[in-house]
Amino acid sequence: MTEASGRSLELFYIDGRPDGMITAELFNWTGHVLVAPRIRLAEALSRRETACSGVYLLLGEKEGENAAYIGEAEELSSRLRTHARSEDKEWWETAVMVSATGNRLNKAHVRYLEARLIGMAREVGHTLLQNGTSPPLPSLTEADIAKMEAFLANLMVVLPAVRVDMFIQRSRPAGSTRSIPAPAAGNSPAEPAVAASDGIHFLARKTRRALLARAVLHDGEFIVEAGSEASDRWLNEDGKGGNYKLLYEELRRSGVLVPQGPLCVFTRDYAFHSPSAAASVVFGHSTNGPSAWKLEEDEDVTYADWQAAQLSGAGGHG
Repeated sequence: MTEASGRSLELFYIDGRPDGMITAELFNWTGHVLVAPRIRLAEALSRRETACSGVYLLLGEKEGENAAYIGEAEELSSRLRTHARSEDKEWWETAVMVSATGNRLNKAHVRYLEARLIGMAREVGHTLLQNGTSPPLPSLTEADIAKMEAFLANLMVVLPAVRVDMFIQRSRPAGSTRSIPAPAAGNSPAEPAVAASDGIHFLARKTRRALLARAVLHDGEFIVEAGSEASDRWLNEDGKGGNYKLLYEELRRSGVLVPQGPLCVFTRDYAFHSPSAAASVVFGHSTNGPSAWKLEEDEDVTYADWQAAQLSGAGGHG
């Protein structure tokens, strides 16, 4: 396995504000991303890159949930003006426009990118996609497909940096963190040794509900493993919980969490942003994750204790 190499990303806050217009570019990538709040759309569409062909995302909320529309255009500015006047698209608040330097994307290219982005968004399922249908992939040469897939790979690096995470797949197949070792001596290939898990493991328990969840810190992600138990409902009746409540409801809706007896069970591994997000979903209410998760090999040690030990052993500089 080759070691991951760093990438250089340049974000430019056009009006000096993080909630205003932003451009984003990767070093050695022809793509260009422009993010504009709807209230600044007229200024954004006066920029020369919006005269190019490209794909775009319209982002906002609809019926209390994150919503998005994905489209393509031979001229981004013309298409976005149409959407801004459309009564059936009043819900969107932000436009993300993707083009290439020198207007290098042709009609077939942007149709390919649109179809792939719609397919990826539907597969991840984080967002209520407002596209009625999934368009078919256009016919491209093998070389052009390779170029567009490389373009998409770079775009997936840029979008999270501008707070667009609708394409991040956090649901994984059960056992995604486990590695199957070679059979021990005397074992036949048909009867492999028990799978071993990579990473550091933690447990979260709720004794009075007989609830037990298992998570692993693996490759920089905090992953609750399939088979872990969780609350069968969100318990903060006063409505507290904010984004954690929305995340719990999303996992129920998407089938990552399914009812099983008096509890719910994770059907797939799921990578959370933080131990607190994971613990809150598991317990069904806002929870301090670093205190809730305990080291599997010694449950007197919390995640916070373990992390503090790691930091104290890391040494300092200067």
